[in-house]
Amino acid sequence: MAIRPEGTPNPNAVKFTSDTIIFEGNDSISVMPGDTSEHEVLNELMKLEGVENVFGYQNFITVNKKFDVEWDHLLNKIIDLIESYGY
Repeated sequence: MAIRPEGTPNPNAVKFTSDTIIFEGNDSISVMPGDTSEHEVLNELMKLEGVENVFGYQNFITVNKKFDVEWDHLLNKIIDLIESYGY
């Protein structure tokens, strides 16, 4: 399994796409600071230092980082975490 990071128009957001479905159904899930989700992978992503918020839908998760954090610091941690859940 491989998670593919893709840039977005927002330089503080990266979309991480899986070949498998992460979230069933047609509802999207957003987790903001102070929120929790029934999806543990999103809760764990929010615990990473430098993550501002996350958004999930079907086979992808978009992670928004804090303005003063570099992607070099986060990309591998995010990919490793998502892949540790079997996606």
